[in-house]
Amino acid sequence: MKRLIRKVLTKAVPEKVKRIFTQPLSIEIELLKKQTICYAQEGEDLILETFFQNVGKGFYIDIGAYHPVRFSNTYLFYLKGWRGINIDASPGSMDIFKTLRPEDINVEVAIGKDEKTLTYYMFDESALNGFSKEISEYRHNNTRYKIQQKIELPLKRLETVLNEHIPLNSTIHFMDIDVEGLDLDVLQSNNWNKYKPLMMLVETSLVSDGLGMDSPIHLFLSEKGYRLVAKTFRTSFYKLQ
Repeated sequence: MKRLIRKVLTKAVPEKVKRIFTQPLSIEIELLKKQTICYAQEGEDLILETFFQNVGKGFYIDIGAYHPVRFSNTYLFYLKGWRGINIDASPGSMDIFKTLRPEDINVEVAIGKDEKTLTYYMFDESALNGFSKEISEYRHNNTRYKIQQKIELPLKRLETVLNEHIPLNSTIHFMDIDVEGLDLDVLQSNNWNKYKPLMMLVETSLVSDGLGMDSPIHLFLSEKGYRLVAKTFRTSFYKLQ
């Protein structure tokens, strides 16, 4: 009996009325299919995507990569077929990269301007690990995150690491640097005549002075031929002119 009633009602309802109820749903489903998942902390990967939408498979370098998925500015590109080099100083950090990002080059090493040993501050939130004593102690004393351990780690210049690991004749589409306060040191350790990415992402967190036009990082990258093209709360995007 229920089937008969449903059949009668289906035939009785005009096609135009049916479309009023079904069309919005189908449009919403199509929109959901087109949405992109963001893996970065502040949508940096989606901003990058607008600059490289015509690049099928590119190459990236992620310094201070931290995690292969969480807060990652490169994972979206890995899923699209891009490949690159992930670098992080935290002991054991590359184990999960080798599991989840096996087609990348995963390097556990600390990057610095001078090849020396430096104190590395490890927090109960590993995303905050870094070499800056000032930043680490401020976080320890003024936030809920606490230093759990201090260890001594040797530094290598970025130029040295890239000489060892970058594939021959690679075009570096973008380089992402997030090393909790020593970003300028990393920039200064590169060979800019040999390795010059098309786009640079640097954690600057310069909210107080707008886009940070007077910051050492901005001045350094400007001298190297880069122009500031976008900014999130924490990250500045520089494009090679």
